[in-house]
Amino acid sequence: MRSWVYHRPTSVRTPTAVFLDIGPLAFILVEFSAQLKQFLQLSTPSNEHWTCTRDALVGNCGENHPMMKSMTVVVVGGGVVGFSTAVCIAEALPYCSVTLIADRFTPDTTSDVAAGILICSPFPDIPLEQQQRWFKETIDHLLAIAQSEQASEAGVLLSSGWQIHKELPVDKVPFWSAFVLGFRIMTDRELKRFPDHKFGQAFTTVKCECSNYLPWMEKRFRKAGGQVVKQKVNDLQELSSQGYDVIVNCSGLGAKSLVGDSQVYPVRGQVLKVQAPWLQHFIRDGEGQSYIYPGMHSVTVGGTRQVDDWRLEVDPEDSQDILERCSSLEPSLSRARVLGESVGLRPSRKNVRVEREMVLLGSRQETPLRGPL
Repeated sequence: MRSWVYHRPTSVRTPTAVFLDIGPLAFILVEFSAQLKQFLQLSTPSNEHWTCTRDALVGNCGENHPMMKSMTVVVVGGGVVGFSTAVCIAEALPYCSVTLIADRFTPDTTSDVAAGILICSPFPDIPLEQQQRWFKETIDHLLAIAQSEQASEAGVLLSSGWQIHKELPVDKVPFWSAFVLGFRIMTDRELKRFPDHKFGQAFTTVKCECSNYLPWMEKRFRKAGGQVVKQKVNDLQELSSQGYDVIVNCSGLGAKSLVGDSQVYPVRGQVLKVQAPWLQHFIRDGEGQSYIYPGMHSVTVGGTRQVDDWRLEVDPEDSQDILERCSSLEPSLSRARVLGESVGLRPSRKNVRVEREMVLLGSRQETPLRGPL
C-alpha cells in the first residue's frame, strides 16, 4: 500500500514530496504514533531536520511560530489506514488543520469487507526485529481499545481460536507468538477435530469490526478538529494547488493510478457473512485460504486470494467453494444462514517498503531525500 506525503518547507516556495510505502501489515495497523514522528519531517535549506510532533515543533520553533498555527494537512483515503493516519496527525499535532478527503466511505470501502483479525505472515526481506515491533505496537494499541469502555462502540474485541496446518510449518512458533495472548501448541485432543491437519496453534488475538471502527474513528477525528470532505482526487497536484502543506496518500489500491505505482496489485478477496451465534472460536487454515472468524454481529467465512484479479462482482462458484471448505472445518456451518456476500481488492506489494524521496511538484522532477527511514 503506497502512501505519499507532500510538504512545503517554510522557506522554500516549490512544494516537495515524500512518499512512504507501507505493506500488507497496514491492513490492520492503526495509529502508528511512533512511526509518525519519523515519517512527517520538516526540512530547511540548511538540511536541518525537525521531527513533526507538537513537542518537537514547540522546542524548535517556539509556541508562537507561524508554523505551529498555520500548517494544513490533507489525508487522501477513507479506509482504516486513512482515518488512522488522520486521527494520529490531528491528535499529535493539535495546531495543524487536518482534512480527510475520499470518494468512498464506510460501508463502501475495502476495509469494510475485511475480516479484520490480527494475524500476520512474515515478509521475506524485512528484518524480523522490525516486524516484531510493528506487530507488538499494533496489538498493544488494539488491546488497549478492547479493554476500554469504548470497545463496543469501536468494534474491537478479543478473539480466541486455532490456526491449523495440514503439514508441519517451518515456524512452529511464529515471530508474533510472544505478543498474542496465551500462545501454545494445540493438543492431540484438540487436533482430533481436524483429521486432515497435523499441527495447530492456539492463541487469543484481536479482531476489529470495521463497520464499527470506521465510524468511531471518524467521530474521534472530528472531535480532534478534523474535517471530512467527499471528493474524488484524480491527481495529487490538484491538492497541492489548493495550498496544503502536507498531503498524505492513503488511497490503497488507488495509488496504482493516482501516483503511478506499478508495483501495487490487487489480491481479490471474497467473504460471506453468516448467522452462527453458537460459534465462539476462530478457525484458520495455516495458509489463510480458509477461515471462520466469529465477530460482534455475524461470522465471517472465507475466502479467496486471487492475485491480480480486479473483479468486484460476487462469484457464486467462489461462495459455494468457501462454504464447502469452511463446513469441512466446522460442520455446523452447513446450517448457518447466509446474511451477505462481499468482495474486496486487497492493495498488495511484494514487500513492505518505507522510503523517502523528494519531488518538486512544479516540474515533476524527483530527487532523493536522505535515503530510507
